[in-house]
Amino acid sequence: MLYLRGLALTNKRENMSNTQTSNSAGFKSSRFHIITLAALGIVFGDIGTSPLYALKECFSAEHGIPFTPDSVLGIISMLFWAITIVVSLKYVLFVMRADNNGEGGVLALMALSLRTAKNGSGRAKLLMMLGVFGACMFYGDVVITPAISVLSAVEGLEIATPGLSRYVVPLALVILIALFLIQKHGTTVVGKLFGPVMFVWFLSLGLLGIYNVIKAPEILAAINPYYAFVFMQQHALQAFIVLGSVVLVLTGAEALYADMGHFGIRPIRFAWLFTVMPCLMLNYFGQGANLLTNPSAVQNPFYLMVPDALLLPMVILATAATVIASQAVISGAFSLTSQAILLGFVPRMRILHTSEDERGQIYVPVINWMLLILVVAVVLAFKKSDNLAAAYGVAVTTTMLITTVLAAVVMRTVWKWNPFLVALVISAFFIVDFAFFAANLLKIVDGGWFPLLLGGFAFFLLMTWYSGRMLLRERSKDEGIPLEPFVEGLLAHPPHRVEGTAVFMTGNVGTVPVALLHNLKHNRILHKRVFFLKISIWDVPFVDDDKRLTLKELGSDVYILRTAFGFKETPDVHIVMALASNQFGLEFDVMDTSFFLARDTVIPSKIPGMQLWREKLFAWMYQNAAKPSDFFHIPVNRVVELGTKVEI
Repeated sequence: MLYLRGLALTNKRENMSNTQTSNSAGFKSSRFHIITLAALGIVFGDIGTSPLYALKECFSAEHGIPFTPDSVLGIISMLFWAITIVVSLKYVLFVMRADNNGEGGVLALMALSLRTAKNGSGRAKLLMMLGVFGACMFYGDVVITPAISVLSAVEGLEIATPGLSRYVVPLALVILIALFLIQKHGTTVVGKLFGPVMFVWFLSLGLLGIYNVIKAPEILAAINPYYAFVFMQQHALQAFIVLGSVVLVLTGAEALYADMGHFGIRPIRFAWLFTVMPCLMLNYFGQGANLLTNPSAVQNPFYLMVPDALLLPMVILATAATVIASQAVISGAFSLTSQAILLGFVPRMRILHTSEDERGQIYVPVINWMLLILVVAVVLAFKKSDNLAAAYGVAVTTTMLITTVLAAVVMRTVWKWNPFLVALVISAFFIVDFAFFAANLLKIVDGGWFPLLLGGFAFFLLMTWYSGRMLLRERSKDEGIPLEPFVEGLLAHPPHRVEGTAVFMTGNVGTVPVALLHNLKHNRILHKRVFFLKISIWDVPFVDDDKRLTLKELGSDVYILRTAFGFKETPDVHIVMALASNQFGLEFDVMDTSFFLARDTVIPSKIPGMQLWREKLFAWMYQNAAKPSDFFHIPVNRVVELGTKVEI
């Protein structure tokens, strides 16, 4: 009887365990598919809307390509292998392995490559400048993507109702302006629709492709790279020029890597391999098949492959897809700016969180309005998606090339791969990337100058800010008083000590904060508890709470408190105080705590440093940066700012 009761209990436990395991597996599977659906809406919007304009631009009359069935097969073959080599092999198989604690993107790749480089060395500076320039070129992409995507979608009205052609630009402007105006309200509600809408979009792309391929199945022969090779051999010059348009099918490929931290590598790979890539390939082959049966469709291969009854719904769906693609790159610009601020390349800016649940949803007002002005100017200047295509490729190929170079450094120095294997893999990718880059250099006069100018200007500003901050740090270190001997002498003969806690924000715990010197000079007091707080930003996206704080007591309730945040986190003194209370038993009463900050006034001078005009620019940027109290979320009524002048 006892045996049977024990057996029954064992079976019951096993059944419960199996049920829990099954439920857990089902939950994980359900969550995986939800994340994958969300990734469709955020990650693949840019590359997913390329069919609207990519093939049309490849057959532009300016390229001088004779319109023949062999040309169609050759160009479709080039598109197929460009996507396969660059996206599926380079990014999905290799580059996405280079994650910085789960995060991707050119700045994360830069941080990885710098781990084995000596600080201040020429190699470190070169890698840093490459990463920063790649990030700056992304801003050119952010300006062009909304303009070309929305214009190309709305241009479908010209096909559906030719009389509406004069309304294309005004309607595109209305959509874009509305998109930027809603940014401050966040995208939490609308964002839930992004995944389903993009799934319908990709499904429509695939079905349209199948519908047209059935009419001319011979287009499937373009899978054979022989057709691309023959086309490039017979039309060498035109083929090289058309490479600058073929690259348009790759716009947004960098997003697979950059958004890896939001969704994880598996959902992105799964969405690409089983939804996005097949649907894109089917659509491009469908456009090619339609060109074989209907050569006049070359004026707009995408919309002229759509049955007449579905044309207007397709215009509406395409517009929705391009708005989602635009939203994704705008959000990417906010995220990149936040990371650049924390890494010390951009002045502090006001950052608003638009969601209580998702800490990654942020809004940067300055960036939003600057992008709006630039996007509107681009639409008014270029007017047609065809004209913008020339500008688009330069930004994309520059970032792709930089990613390849940094990936090579990571493969060799971080992963310790065999040099021969690194050379073999990277050479193949570099040749392809450089071919696309060189082809797009031919378009500089036709509009390619715009992203280069924009990226170059952003790079100049970022490096000026970074160099200026380094000069300030050097001046503070050279002219500063060593902290610990000063505190030891101060405590030996202390001034009058008053109740409460004083927190002196400092960028260097080795020297005495200027705010403390001013406080002692003017007020002649010292609080009962004193903290020298240094907030550091590490080159990892997130920092675990158990590694965030370190504390050192200098005696008589005087402490050095160091705290670290990742470059994707928001520095917040409330988090620091809560952790200090939990980990060290240091209770903080906000209403009994004063935060002392030095408000520096930068004075350009002829002291060796930057050129005087760059120092003046840095001084202007420094004075107009957001206040540290706002940036670190310090209660306004608890802040004491003490001014000082610093010559650089």
